[in-house]
Order: sequence, then C-alpha cells, then structure tokens
Amino acid sequence: MGMPVTVEIADAGASEELLNIAFDYFEYVDATFSTYKPESEISRLNRGEIALAEASDDMRAIFGLAEQTRQDTGGYFNISRNGSYDPSGIVKGWAIDQAAERLRERGCANFYVDAGGDIQLAGNNSAGKLWQIGIRNPFNINEIVKVLALTDCGVATSGTSIRGQHIYNPLHPGQPLTEIVSLTVIGPDIYEADRFATAAFAMGRAGILFIEQLDGFEGYQIDARGQATATSGFMRYTTHDAID
Repeated sequence: MGMPVTVEIADAGASEELLNIAFDYFEYVDATFSTYKPESEISRLNRGEIALAEASDDMRAIFGLAEQTRQDTGGYFNISRNGSYDPSGIVKGWAIDQAAERLRERGCANFYVDAGGDIQLAGNNSAGKLWQIGIRNPFNINEIVKVLALTDCGVATSGTSIRGQHIYNPLHPGQPLTEIVSLTVIGPDIYEADRFATAAFAMGRAGILFIEQLDGFEGYQIDARGQATATSGFMRYTTHDAID
C-alpha cells in the first residue's frame, strides 16, 4: 500500500502476536493490490495475464465493492482509468476494516488501526478515554486545526497536501481537482468513511453537501482558500483538549 501503518491495542495483556496478525495482513494486501509491484495480482490483471473471473476471491470482492461505490456516488468513484484498474481508493479502507475485524475475532475490544491517516477506532485508549484524532492544516501539516474525540467508527481524510494530486474526477478526468485541499469524513466504519471521502473529494466544494446527505456520516472540508465547512453534526465530535 506504500504508506505507514500504525496499530495500537489498548487491551490489558495484548500480545505482540496480535500486532503481527494485523501487520501481516497489510503485507498481504500490499502484495495483492499494489499497482507498483509488477507481480501483484492487480498488475497481472492489468497486463491481461489473468482475467477477473480467474482472480482471487478478494480481488473479485474489491471489484464488486468498487462498482457498488460507483453507483452510490453517481460515478464520482471509478477504479478504471486509461484502460487500467487502480483500486487503491477503496482497498485502503477495506483493508483497515478487515484488519480490525481480525483483531475483534481474537478478543480485542480497544484498538486503533491507522493506514496512511485513515483510521478505525474501537473502545477506549490506554488511558480509558475516547481516542483523539487530529485533523492537520493542509497548508501547514505541523499544525492541528481540529481535535476529534470519538470511538467505534472510522475517520478518513482525502487531500492533496501529503501525496499531491492522486485523486481525479472520473466524470471530467482531464480537469485537476483544485477547489478543495482536504476532506475528513467520520463514518460507521473506515471502509464506508474512506470510500465516500474519496468520492466526495472528487466532487469539489459540493462534496461536503454529499456527506451532509448521508445518514450516519459527518465531514469537515477545507477549500483552496483556507475556508472550512463542516456538516451539521460534525462539531459534536470535536474537543478543545490537546491530543494525549
């Protein structure tokens, strides 16, 4: 996946083996879905060496989820571009969600899984409090503009401040996305938050309105002029406390 992964388990007596289970899963995902690895399954599929019908269950599942997301977003999410497939816009949130499920299956109740700034939260932190998540200023990534206190949900941020222009508008693929620079979405889980954050970012300033209309989701958008816009229920997740 080409990005840092952080896993914190706050349960008493959590073992290193549990951490390894999560990290091993992310290594599998990277080996399968990275378009930068010539021997990954997605690269082989893009070269025509295998057909989708012959692909792994996970690959076919991702393609199904991507098509569902394309329909759910009016075409603003699409993994097909220039004759190739890049499912990274949906794989990351899905992989975090799957890693979190593996921890739950082994009895973990309090944990934090972060891949590239997209996060799944469960239970409480090691201090017994809600997890705290900082939203960075896209114009100065060393500055935190909002601190969230929350749990049992996913938090995804799409933007250009870290990775540059890596999201495009599938409906107008030749036009760069310049209206907004950061969009953070809170959702019931990281898979849902991530897929809608990616699509909403591609919508430009209208993206925050799309998030507003989704039940169970909140968002915080910063445009290219530095103006911030939040959905109606977003502020209930914010805190004035410093990040622990």
